[in-house]
Amino acid sequence: MTLTTSNAQLHDRAEQLMPGGVSSPVRAFRAVGGEPPFIVAGQGARVRDADGREYIDLICSWGPLIAGHAHPAVVAAITAQAARGTSYGMPTPGEVELAALITAALPSVEMVRFVSSGTEATMSALRLARAATGRDTVLKFAGCYHGHADALLAKAGSGVVTLGLPDSAGVSAATAAATLTVAFNDLAAAQRIADTTALAAIIVEPYAGNMGCVPPRAGFLEGLRRVADRSGALLIFDEVITGFRVGPAGAQGRAGVWPDITCLGKVIGGGLPVGAYGGSRALMRLVAPLGPMYQAGTLSGNPLAMVAGIATLGLLDAAAYARLEEIGARLEDGLVAAAQRAGVAARVQRVGSLLTLFFTDGEVRDEDDAKISDRDRFAAFHRAMLRRGVLLPPSQFECLFLSLAHDEETIDQVIAAAAASLEEIR
Repeated sequence: MTLTTSNAQLHDRAEQLMPGGVSSPVRAFRAVGGEPPFIVAGQGARVRDADGREYIDLICSWGPLIAGHAHPAVVAAITAQAARGTSYGMPTPGEVELAALITAALPSVEMVRFVSSGTEATMSALRLARAATGRDTVLKFAGCYHGHADALLAKAGSGVVTLGLPDSAGVSAATAAATLTVAFNDLAAAQRIADTTALAAIIVEPYAGNMGCVPPRAGFLEGLRRVADRSGALLIFDEVITGFRVGPAGAQGRAGVWPDITCLGKVIGGGLPVGAYGGSRALMRLVAPLGPMYQAGTLSGNPLAMVAGIATLGLLDAAAYARLEEIGARLEDGLVAAAQRAGVAARVQRVGSLLTLFFTDGEVRDEDDAKISDRDRFAAFHRAMLRRGVLLPPSQFECLFLSLAHDEETIDQVIAAAAASLEEIR
């Protein structure tokens, strides 16, 4: 394979070598039809595929690239570190610096442990909650995706619902039985479970991003904090998506609700594989080598990811978050107006630089509401936008991600493409 190999050639070869030709299921475009472009380069708000076609990118690597593709500061940090070595399997200064940035930003996190993915972070957070409480059962919310660890794949949203899978084959009945699920935003149901079951943890995406963008109802997160406190369960916020994206203190800072354990990923690695979990000093002292809860990883705290994360967080000042809010609102307003002009039933839900255009005329409050969306119309819209040079996430149940590289002109180009596409599919 060379840089002159075409998308079609790459697709054919990939299908012989990898399940579905991809390394993560949603990328296969099964929910929207057609074949995925193979991306060979990205710069700012745009990517280029193997056929030389350029797209405005609204995936941004599913969230990590809040500064855009190949930001000079991030590239320089990675390049300098790579020249010094890519991995040591020993402590590095970058871990200390990034941990200091995280703990300074999140009052609920006094100590943090780095891992290599969001899945590792949530899996480890559950183990920590069970170690701390001596209990086994976990409560999660339908449509919230917390990675592909066995215990968290029940009603997991994201690619699971995109592909129409009930949960996942290969998860034992005993493991599944330790995970209870209720609807997102249903505080009363969470309370009923907590009243009758000794819960180790309640885990939630504080602003759901894996059934599309679904904000919490007023009082929902505050209510979960009270339920956890009364029941003795630990409250886990999965901020792999929202951490350092929806604000300098993530969703917890935006909502003013502080969890016992926070899971992070994506933005804190600046586009390199990363995850982290953290909490109070007393709680994190249960983690080996200080305590009995074992968790380890050869590439945890990888120096390339650490310096990329440090460089990325260094770009996220108050002006940057104001900018992300501004362009998010501009895109939201433009999409709403375009759908109205086309006479297409659609609803935009947004939190900062996260948003989803649902093909439904009602509020989306939970996974059941999201599933009512017209997925066939979304698929047609996705294909129409791709033809017009806009790369959307290939699922109705994923968020659009914006970056600091998306300027007003770029947003207006997306809106114009959406207007034409909505007219085409109405």
